[in-house]
Amino acid sequence: MKSFFESMRIEYHILQSFPVTCLNRDDVGAPKTAIIGGVTRARVSSQCWKRQVRLTMAELGVKLGTRTKKVAKYIAKACLNASADEEAALACGEKIAKEFSDDTLLFFSDKEAEAFAEHARKFDFQPDKIKANDLKKISKKVVNKNLDALDIALFGRMIAKAPELNIEAACSFSHAISTHKVSNEVEFFTAVDDLQDEPGSAHMGSLEFNSATYYRYISLDLGQLAQTLDNEELKKAVEVFTKALYLAVPGARQATQSGASPWEFAKVLVRKGQRLQIPFETPIQPKSGGYLAPSIDYLKTYIDKKEKLSGSVYGKIGDYEWGEDETFNLDNLIQSLQTHIS
Repeated sequence: MKSFFESMRIEYHILQSFPVTCLNRDDVGAPKTAIIGGVTRARVSSQCWKRQVRLTMAELGVKLGTRTKKVAKYIAKACLNASADEEAALACGEKIAKEFSDDTLLFFSDKEAEAFAEHARKFDFQPDKIKANDLKKISKKVVNKNLDALDIALFGRMIAKAPELNIEAACSFSHAISTHKVSNEVEFFTAVDDLQDEPGSAHMGSLEFNSATYYRYISLDLGQLAQTLDNEELKKAVEVFTKALYLAVPGARQATQSGASPWEFAKVLVRKGQRLQIPFETPIQPKSGGYLAPSIDYLKTYIDKKEKLSGSVYGKIGDYEWGEDETFNLDNLIQSLQTHIS
């Protein structure tokens, strides 16, 4: 039976400008970049911004799952709470962990860990009586009924040893890129020793930075999310996810190059059809006011043109712009998006 939300998604097209920053470092500590349209662009990886969004959701009061390689210890703690002694808890933790992972970061919710522990308790915490198939059945029942691990529903999980428990990610993030050409610059700096007995600096070094107007593209698949959550939880998920997208900023060098700039402009679309991302293949040229104004113009024009050329393929059912009309704030945007969830 087809779900009402099948193929329905929310698309966030966000423009966000930062002055001197190094939001996401590469292996030598320089701001990440990419070549797009033949020129160098500033880049923040999708993984970087996704993690900040996840952490921000926790700050907004949402219960998250635990992503860890230490699955055995995680399960053992739940067994201890279920009245196992330390030796039995560790043995059960190791037994259950081996059914899911050898040495991989895995997502689990506290409810799952508690359910596994309760299952072990029924067998007096004897690890040899714990069977993989029983664990999989328990996990499926628990994950599909709780909002205690929204990050698992949003970002998905893959368990190679138990593919039955895989969950498709409901959201997808592109790498944030500058809409224009950038050149990383170098800051030379010195530091003074408070206890120095000779004049001059005690330390010198250099740091790379840049400044950019970033284009961020995020797609939230409501159809996929609805497979895990019911309608009321779906509305709450849209609210929290949108707020986290707005608040989350990558954490690199925040102490020395504070990057706290909010969205400048966002076009948020609700679709029942194909996704549409803007490549910004031709770098934006600065005009009076910098890169932001021409980037906004390009974003609007590109989407409008592609939708006209594509007929009904993109299936737009909602179109909201944030950032220019001061009477339409973030709360208004969220409420508008929630009207599409019946």
